[in-house]
Formats: sequence, structure tokens, C-alpha cells
Amino acid sequence: MVEKELHDYIRLIQLRGCEEQTTEVKAAHCGCPEKLYDTISSFSNQNSGGTFIFGLDEKSGFSKVGVYDAQDLQKKVMEYCEQMTPVVRPVFTVCDEDGLVFVSAEIPPVDIADRPCFKTAKGRLRGSYVRVGDEDKPMTEYEVYSYEAFRKKYRDDIRNVAEVTLNALDTDKVNEYLSRKRNDRPNLALLSLEQQYELTGITRDNQVTLAALLLFGIYPQAFFPQLSIIATCVPGLEMGDVDLTGNRFTDTKRIEGTLSDMLDDALSFVRKNMRTATKIDKETGIRMDLPQYPMDAVREAVLNALIHRDYSFHTEGMPIQLVMYSDRMEIINPGGLYGRLTVDQLGQAQPDTRNPVLVTAMETLGKAENRYSGIPTIRYAMKKQSLPDPVFVDSRGDFKVVLYHKPEMIQKKMSAPSEESFANVQDERGLLEFCRTPRSRAEIIGYLGISSGQYALRRYLDPLIEAGAILMTKPDTPRSPKQKYVTADR
Repeated sequence: MVEKELHDYIRLIQLRGCEEQTTEVKAAHCGCPEKLYDTISSFSNQNSGGTFIFGLDEKSGFSKVGVYDAQDLQKKVMEYCEQMTPVVRPVFTVCDEDGLVFVSAEIPPVDIADRPCFKTAKGRLRGSYVRVGDEDKPMTEYEVYSYEAFRKKYRDDIRNVAEVTLNALDTDKVNEYLSRKRNDRPNLALLSLEQQYELTGITRDNQVTLAALLLFGIYPQAFFPQLSIIATCVPGLEMGDVDLTGNRFTDTKRIEGTLSDMLDDALSFVRKNMRTATKIDKETGIRMDLPQYPMDAVREAVLNALIHRDYSFHTEGMPIQLVMYSDRMEIINPGGLYGRLTVDQLGQAQPDTRNPVLVTAMETLGKAENRYSGIPTIRYAMKKQSLPDPVFVDSRGDFKVVLYHKPEMIQKKMSAPSEESFANVQDERGLLEFCRTPRSRAEIIGYLGISSGQYALRRYLDPLIEAGAILMTKPDTPRSPKQKYVTADR
């Protein structure tokens, strides 16, 4: 950043009165702060990087105190950065204001293939951190493993399952699968059966793989009880809500079997528990059924959870969750987005594949297309039924798809907000001030500085819209590309 940007940054921090996902404030008027390693690590391990601002005192309301010595401070911060693996190269900016000197240190993101960035002396497991809000949290063993799995291209879908033999597989399903493989690859038929098993991922080093068990097992959950789907219907908006008779769930089921079995049973569960409206076309008299959720979207969301979830030993005790609330459905699978893919790139960029054998096998079995069309299919199916766009959330260790079935969930009309609603507004990021001039979604996302645009809007903008503190300029067409958002007059 240049000096003017640093001046603006200081004013923005004082206006908001808080640190953020990408900002850490340090006083530094009495010397270089200690223990910068945690934040250097967490900034380096997020796609957006982060920035230290030295010279503001958080304890006194982010008042200006300046730094003790700009040159020495930069030298010591650089020493901290050189004690990281990989070494971090910060970018410094210095400015003076009100007779005081301020310093910023921008910490760039480390390439995902080199993550996690950690304090060398503490080691990878104890010295790696992740940024959560304005705090630095130690990475879990699983989070560290996730980066290592991508870097070293671990193949957890074809890891050996020592206690499983070929007797645990359905021979007819295996033979049908191999027959399809041989039709596409005639040379495969020239090999011995053992070689065919090895080349198609059924065995590895003459041991049955996890993929084979999940695809063709007679009862896979006998070995991995939690590699299943827990499907639940909640009679409210949040887990813990109860119906009039005090029931927490109106229906719940543990869905087991092979991947294909679980996909089919999950769709049956959704059909059973969602409502279907009937509409008669006035011109043709033809009856049309309108389900709460388009099944094409549900199928793709469940299929993606099954074939793209993490199957490492870290997550083998975690089932997929399918929860139907009164206003939405959530499908949550263990394992966040894999590799370099971000939420904003879903459906647009070709992703790295966590479980290539499972994906190609499900394609061979006719259950998946393997053409990266799943996310576009979900979006199109929701749009075709005039429902809100699907919401995708990539968080620490899991990935969530949220499907809303009520169009009015996003179709907020412009209305005069009450004084009570304003009193309860939580404006953590200063959006009310920013939106005094009408702003587009892209402008708001850029202002918030969060890599996941959907998360940024849902977390910080939507609550202000619901409170009536921020209004849409085109309330009748909420998803209009020309939509802008403006702070309501009080």
C-alpha cells in the first residue's frame, strides 16, 4: 500500500473500532510487540493474506500512539518473518500523522502448495495457525493434514483397508463394473483379474481399497459405521427447535449402504419430507407439481457430498449431515474445498479432485457425469423454480450447501425501519457508513475484503437488510445485476 492508503486504513480502523479477518493492530510505542508468530502464520495461511498496523492502541479505543522507531520495528518484524517456514516476505509502508509515525506490514498469502506456514522452532503441528475473525487459532491436526494431503497428493479414496477382504464385496456389482470398464478399454480384458483389480482401484497392493468397499461393499458400514448420511427434519429454523408436541425431529434416519444406495435413499428421504404444491395451468388445464426443492439440485448436492468429502482416517468418524429445516435444507460433508478452489470459483474453474477413483467409478456406473457440471446444475435448477441462489460455505473442516425453498427469503421490500430495529443493528464492518452512497454487491465485497463473496454478503450485509438499516434500490428484483444497496434514512 502507499502512504495515502495507510492514512485511510488508520481512519477506517478507528471508525469501525475493531480488528478484522485481515487486520491486526499493535501499539508498538514502547518497543516491538512480542509473539507476532501466530498472526504471521494465520495471515500467511489465508488466501487474502493480512496486514499489521503498528501505532494504534487497541486497549484505548484504537487511539493514535505511534511507533517507537520505524526502522528498528521493520527490522524486528522481518526477523520474525525469517523464522517462519516458508520464510515470509512482508511489505512495509511508513507514514506520519499528527506528529506520530505509523507502520504497516502486509503479509502475503503463502501458496497453497507450501501451506501451512508455521513457526519453524515449534514445528508444523504446534506452530501453524489459522485466522478466525480477529483471532489466531492453532490449526487442528486435521487442518495441517489437509494441506499435506494436497501437497503430497495423498489418495485416501484408495487407501488399503486391512481388515476387509474380497468376500466383503458384492461380486455381481464388481463384475458389472469391470465389464463396463472393459467395454471402454478393450485392452483391459487381456490382463489377469488381479491386474484388473489393481488398475481399477478395487485393490491396492493386493488389499481391498476403501473405494471398492464404498462402491461395491455388501455392507460398508460394518467396517466404517460413520461413513453414512444422517438425515434429519427439524420443525423450525434452528437445531433445537421443537414442534407443538415437543418433538425435536419430525423424521430422522441413518442412511447406509454403498455410495449409490445412499444417494438413492437420501433422495427418497427428501421426497418423503418435503411438501409439493399443485398448480393448474389456466390455459391448458394441465396439472403441475411444484416441489419445495428441485430434485436435480438436491441430487447434485448429495452426490457432491458423497464423492468429494474427505475420506482420510481423520474424518472416517464423521457422517454427512442432511438437515431439512422449515425454510431450508443443508447438506454438510466433512472436508472443505480441496486444493486451490475457492467458493467464488465454484462452477467456473476446473477443480482439483480429492477422490479421483471414486469420481471416475461413479461416472462409469452412470451416477455422475464428471464434467464439473454439478454446481451449475444446482444453480440452474434453483433459478428455474424461482428460488434463491444456493449458498456455499467453506469453513474449518467441512463444506456446506444451503438450499432455500421460499422465494420471499430474499425478496425484501423497501420499508421504513423502526427505531427498535436500528437499536439492535450490529454493524461490525462499517457498512452503514460505506453505503450512504448506493453500492453494488461487487463494491461491498471489495470493501469487506473477504475472499468468499457469498459469505461476506450473508454475514455482514443480509442482517442489515433484514433489520431495514440497508435498503435495496430494486426491491422487486433482488437478484438484479443492477441491484445496489443504500443506508436507510433514520
